[in-house]
Amino acid sequence: MMRIPFIKYNHQKHLDELAKIQQDARQYYICVNPKAYRLALIESIKKAQHRIYIVALYLEQDEAGQEILNELYQIKQQRPNLDIKIFVDWHRAQRGRIGEDKAHTNANYYYQLKQQHPDIDIPIYGVPVNRREILGVLHLKGFIIDDTVIYSGASINNVYLHKREKYRYDRYHFITNPLLADSMVQFILDHFLPYQALQLLNTGTHKTRKQIKSEIKTLRQHLMDASYQYNANADNQTLSVSPIMGLGRNNALNKIIHHLINVTEQQITFCTPYFNLPSILVRDIIRLLRKGRQVELIIGDKEANDFYIPPDKPFNISGGLPYLYEINLRSFIERLQPFIDKEQLIIRLWKDENQTYHLKGIWVDNKWVLITGNNLNPRAWRLDLENGILIHDPKQELRDKFNQELNTIRQKTTLVTHFQQIQASQFYPSQVHKLIKRLSRIKVDRIIKRLL
Repeated sequence: MMRIPFIKYNHQKHLDELAKIQQDARQYYICVNPKAYRLALIESIKKAQHRIYIVALYLEQDEAGQEILNELYQIKQQRPNLDIKIFVDWHRAQRGRIGEDKAHTNANYYYQLKQQHPDIDIPIYGVPVNRREILGVLHLKGFIIDDTVIYSGASINNVYLHKREKYRYDRYHFITNPLLADSMVQFILDHFLPYQALQLLNTGTHKTRKQIKSEIKTLRQHLMDASYQYNANADNQTLSVSPIMGLGRNNALNKIIHHLINVTEQQITFCTPYFNLPSILVRDIIRLLRKGRQVELIIGDKEANDFYIPPDKPFNISGGLPYLYEINLRSFIERLQPFIDKEQLIIRLWKDENQTYHLKGIWVDNKWVLITGNNLNPRAWRLDLENGILIHDPKQELRDKFNQELNTIRQKTTLVTHFQQIQASQFYPSQVHKLIKRLSRIKVDRIIKRLL
């Protein structure tokens, strides 16, 4: 029987061939805390001369959301020719928080604000990525203000912007680059605005999901083939940035993440708030460990999860999610304990009192960095509209900035050296234990893991 020769897959080739935009290291700035980010964002809005495009999962009607919208209305009044457009997830904008009145929605607030400023036009669009929120949301990131891209996983509300006492920790990158900014604006102009599925939210009436069912399907099918378009002007010896988007199982962003992991020569660091890795990433990590590479995972402690409910508070089903993630993590660590013993696999849990953790991203060998909103989970892999910016730094011009960012993240972490440091499920609160047992019995937990 003829043997089929083993063909080594060239992951480096795919990264080398990726179109890249030259980046000036002096025009790359990283904030390391949410309060400084809020102030820098407001300052950028005040200085805007030509355009402000905001894309976020949601823009909340709390103090921080009102502050941002008020700044936008003020600057538009001062500079009527300023091009301002806002894009949020259509489903999320039309529902209140859990337990709130259904009429108390962000969309209703946008309409009230428009009525207060009848002579100022700032369109706020709802983008429906799928027919139902649970099947896909607008998870695209990036605010474009003139020639600067402000990239963060943070949406706009009190917690993300640390307006009050609580904060949700994320990454905050300010990249001044006209080609990058133009490509991200052009994506919106080409792949959002021409499609009838997009709905203005700051109006008195809204169409139902049923009324735009076919339009949503058309938009989703189009977005699965869409990409950022730009003229590449950097080679592989130059500091560069590459915007990448993805929707669907085999999308371009998923592929880049897979290639990025597999080119690791020494060390790779991952940040993810919700530990529910797709199986392909688990296999990639194990392959790296067997090759002798070092893998660091920085994960939010279950109490730093935004769904966590303290034992003394009323429990609901969403409060079980942090425990499901922790069960995944304990199983993963137990499986790979020998690599932890050799200090080859490094697990860090982030926790800062009652604050929450929302960081995502990948750092590879001081050469590659991915900033993204992708949670590195099955939902991000298949359902949500995601994007990221891949930075290639062959001369390590940004190394100090990226190291400062990572070291700041690590300050609030605890090193996990054994799987028994992670609480076992039998010691969970009784309500959580009953929920997990019930889900496991009817195998619903498998479905949940694919959707979260």
